[in-house]
Amino acid sequence: MKWLPAGLFALFLAVGGTVAAQPGVLGLGTMAAGSLSYGTGSVIAEMMVDDLELETRVQPHSGESTLLDLLAAGELDFAVANALEAAEASTGEGGFAGRPLDELRIAAVLYPLRVGLFVRADSDIQTIADLAGRRVTAGFSASTAIATLLEAALAGGGLATADIVPVPVTNVVAGAEQFADGRSDAFFFAIGAAKVAEIDATTPLRLLPLEGDEAARARVQAVVAEAYIDELAAGPGLVGLAGPTPVLAFDNLLLTSTATAPAVVAAVVGGLARNHESLMAAFPPFRGLDPDGLTKTGLRTPFHPAALEAAAD
Repeated sequence: MKWLPAGLFALFLAVGGTVAAQPGVLGLGTMAAGSLSYGTGSVIAEMMVDDLELETRVQPHSGESTLLDLLAAGELDFAVANALEAAEASTGEGGFAGRPLDELRIAAVLYPLRVGLFVRADSDIQTIADLAGRRVTAGFSASTAIATLLEAALAGGGLATADIVPVPVTNVVAGAEQFADGRSDAFFFAIGAAKVAEIDATTPLRLLPLEGDEAARARVQAVVAEAYIDELAAGPGLVGLAGPTPVLAFDNLLLTSTATAPAVVAAVVGGLARNHESLMAAFPPFRGLDPDGLTKTGLRTPFHPAALEAAAD
């Protein structure tokens, strides 16, 4: 078997030629069916069954708090969540204030997630700095993580939340609808999302670029340590981009916990690296997966030791 370090390979042999060092069906938690998280987890679970012969079941949930609580408690073996959600959970911030989930570990960095602020294509708003004094969807009471990401995006353009006129919304979909109804001048959403394309079909959109210099990067990371600025080229499905544009990015992660068997973690990390092409064919976001970049520095949630060992092998 590839990508199993010597010590973990011995464990693999000791359990009868299967990496299933822990008995029963493995649980892989995601957000609700139809979400990016669910699509990601479903493809990984299929890989675990087909390539690693690890019986795995996707278990969708309605909220990050429930999902990560179950993972930390050992009731799930893996989960898909973004780097900011993972950081808030492991450090006891945001929606996890006062109750850090010390058991959480990163198994692998999957691919970048990119978000931004959209305006009407004919708007006089050309930069994020131009949003000063303008109506922008904000609040996001259903997710403190999204509110923090908006703050980071504004910081990338030299603004703070106090500089805009917030239009309070519960979530990003509600914010997009407020924009479509003319009740905001800009809205915050994932780049490439179907909802953005839906609005663009009737109200042509333009994505506001972040500033791409080191000062902007420092401002962004002062708000969200896991965030970075990524230059994104125009392409199919990427509404509002006319050319290469600096955007706010952060990573989608495969998480695990201290309760998950090291041999299983190592095998899954190896499977992700080995199966990049088939993962990408099954679910396009995996085109952003770097088989040589499944671990990285700068994340507040620690990596599982078996993941680090497997990636370094």
